[in-house]
Amino acid sequence: MSSPATTTPASPILGPSVTPRTIDSFLRAVPSVDEVGVAERAGALATRSVKRESKLAALHLAIRMCDLTTLEGRDTPGKVIQLASKAIRPDPTDPDIPSVAALCVYPNMVPYAVEALAGAGAGTANGTATGSGVAVASVATYFPSGQAPLDIKTGEVAWAVAAGATEIDMVINRGAFLSGDHLRVHDEIVAVKEACGPAHLKVILETGELSTFDNVRRASMLAMAAGADFIKTSTGKVKPAATLPVTLVMLEAIRDFHAASGTAVGMKPAGGISTAKVAIRYLVLLAETLGSDWLTPDRFRFGASSLLNDLLMQIRWLRENRYQSPDYFTRD
Repeated sequence: MSSPATTTPASPILGPSVTPRTIDSFLRAVPSVDEVGVAERAGALATRSVKRESKLAALHLAIRMCDLTTLEGRDTPGKVIQLASKAIRPDPTDPDIPSVAALCVYPNMVPYAVEALAGAGAGTANGTATGSGVAVASVATYFPSGQAPLDIKTGEVAWAVAAGATEIDMVINRGAFLSGDHLRVHDEIVAVKEACGPAHLKVILETGELSTFDNVRRASMLAMAAGADFIKTSTGKVKPAATLPVTLVMLEAIRDFHAASGTAVGMKPAGGISTAKVAIRYLVLLAETLGSDWLTPDRFRFGASSLLNDLLMQIRWLRENRYQSPDYFTRD
């Protein structure tokens, strides 16, 4: 089936009139991935050691990059309010621990997140929490499947933004991408980007369903050409989710897109990153591929649920040479 008969805004990269031929030409120019080379480089970088004095700074940076997330059918306003408190003060006993980057919830939980974060800060501006320093992110576009008509997807996005979300995590239509309907995928991202208004857009590729590194690279380039502010590996609902090799492929796509267009796009690996040791490996991969300009929450995030507690435990160990019991920290 061809792209839905809806009007979408002009593509920020490909111009005002994007056709199947335009998309196909753009994607044919994307180089193939050397799978063996990617695996070897990711493996080599994973063995890099980080000195003790640098590790504490890396752990603090990783916390600042966390999108503290709850995406369960049993989510309640009370749970979201509790997580908002943790997002602001991950360790209430240690004022040196920074806040996380964002609290990520389902759209219907956005108002509770906004209220909780605003209550801890200086109030609200246009429904958006201010003062706490923690953004409100929301998954949308019929997460996690993405299988819904475009008007429902954009309506959900607009509702979440109106409720106070400042970041939207959308999922691409993997069925359309894998069947070769790349124009539909592009147009949906462009339309969702417009529905976001001032909110930042993270585009989830669901790499575990894309099967090959070549597909991941092409999907990354397509999402960025359509206006993604971030590209993201996974919903966390499909395995495999984030891996170092697939993240390297996406980081290299960001590097090449930046070189060609001058546009800096962020990266968010999500799903399966649960320990500080693994998080630091991702930071090494990031630094070696994109450099220090990307070592900021504005350009890199972790999709985090269980990761945050392990980061806190490792910080306590570095400072006191002992591990704190996991029960000391709240369970998300």
